[in-house]
Amino acid sequence: MQKSKGKENIPLSNLVSLSGKTALITGAASGIGKAIAFRFAEAGADLQLVDISDQRLQACCSDLSKFDVKISAHNVDLRKKKQIEQLWTDIRNTEPDILVNNAGSYPLKDFLALDEEFLKKVMDLNLNSVLWMCQNMIRARLKKGGVIINTASVEAVMPFKEELVPYGLSKIGVIALTRALAAEYGRKGFRINALVPGGVLTPGTKSLVKEVLKFNVGIIQSGLEYRQRLPMGRLGKPDEVARMALVLACDLSSYVHGALVVVDGGFLSA
Repeated sequence: MQKSKGKENIPLSNLVSLSGKTALITGAASGIGKAIAFRFAEAGADLQLVDISDQRLQACCSDLSKFDVKISAHNVDLRKKKQIEQLWTDIRNTEPDILVNNAGSYPLKDFLALDEEFLKKVMDLNLNSVLWMCQNMIRARLKKGGVIINTASVEAVMPFKEELVPYGLSKIGVIALTRALAAEYGRKGFRINALVPGGVLTPGTKSLVKEVLKFNVGIIQSGLEYRQRLPMGRLGKPDEVARMALVLACDLSSYVHGALVVVDGGFLSA
């Protein structure tokens, strides 16, 4: 039998490993971001963790101290472009191999009551910060390439919950941005993909549970309808999204580029 050439026989452990890599994760102090940080650290990646909550960020770093990796914490308000620029100045010469744009908010607002200030807050965090982070990543690693993972949502593909127009708008923008950058920078050594989670129980979605406890009929009805629609019959866990982020970050997905990777318990198929 003729021996395989090139990289065809790489051991699975090497394909999954992120050893020698550095990953920058936004929204890293809780929910999906924290779960991604744990999986990446387990795979051997050094971490640059970004979050607006310094208290939660420090707690996350403490939890991650059991892993033998380097961890740096950066308290950044990603809605402010100047703070994003300062972040990349601070990490100059230690720019990440992997960027995970996970930070986002899930605010509810009746469309007819929507105002410019509310819309700007949602777009600045959920879309604009992703754009500026991608720009800095590509600019810093233009001669080396890298991996970018953006976080979209099933709401961008199939709107379900009411009062989420700004959220859905921001997330469809993330999908368009991901595909545009993939088309333009694949030949420069970048792999750029988007995770599309849905129905994941995070601190953000838990806030909706509080509304249920206040007997918000609209949210109760939406929750019941959403659960009935899920073929798997349950909500997802942050770690279930984090595992797919790891797949996209490592060499298991070396030929995956410009893709939307859905992690939604079958919601979009139902």
